[in-house]
Amino acid sequence: MERRVEVLADQAALVNRALALILERVTTAIAQRGVFTIALAGGSTPKPLYEAIAQQNLAWDKIHVFWGDERYVPPDHPDSNEGMARQAWLNNVPIPVENLHPMPTDAADPIVAAERYEQQLQAFFHLAPGEFPVLDVVLLGIGDDGHTASLFPHTEALQVRDRLVTVGNKGGQPRITLTVPLINKARCILFLVTGANKQHALRQIFAPVGDEMQYPARLIQPAGELWWLLDAAAGEGIAV
Repeated sequence: MERRVEVLADQAALVNRALALILERVTTAIAQRGVFTIALAGGSTPKPLYEAIAQQNLAWDKIHVFWGDERYVPPDHPDSNEGMARQAWLNNVPIPVENLHPMPTDAADPIVAAERYEQQLQAFFHLAPGEFPVLDVVLLGIGDDGHTASLFPHTEALQVRDRLVTVGNKGGQPRITLTVPLINKARCILFLVTGANKQHALRQIFAPVGDEMQYPARLIQPAGELWWLLDAAAGEGIAV
């Protein structure tokens, strides 16, 4: 695994760099395999990236969108990652509805919802039992506690290795999240990190030795590409 870290001047520069990386991988994936698959991150940082992608003229019928994690709320809830991505991007381009694969949040039990999403992934990628899909791009962020997706410090979700999807937990609130081994299968993982409040977590994540249970983003060690794009506030003083 080669970790590539770039510190960009500001969020606009970060978005432009992330957009360029994604567009290159869209072109390559469609040329090589006829389809491009991406798992989206939530939160405020990727929103301007999604707005920028919406301005592109792409082969939307060949792009399939998944989610890396989801709060357990309806899609029209203000906290919904799906809802944010639809408003910023997906509602504004002619992408076929069947190419969108949001995480279900309507089951009474989040465990059932996680199982349903796992079945969707298995069907789409034609997986045998025990196989993991290979997504072209997985977008991730981190919290100031070092979590990524909905893989929070010292939670059971961090140790799941035999499932594609599991239930994360933040302060007693369930989340649906892709698992560590699924994320690590991706051809390209792209972390987008902004803000000075992330500096401490970044130092712990990048340290040669550290605690994965305390700083879960340390667990993201893919076989494919690993990019960390930091704005100047996040990257200040970070050894790259």
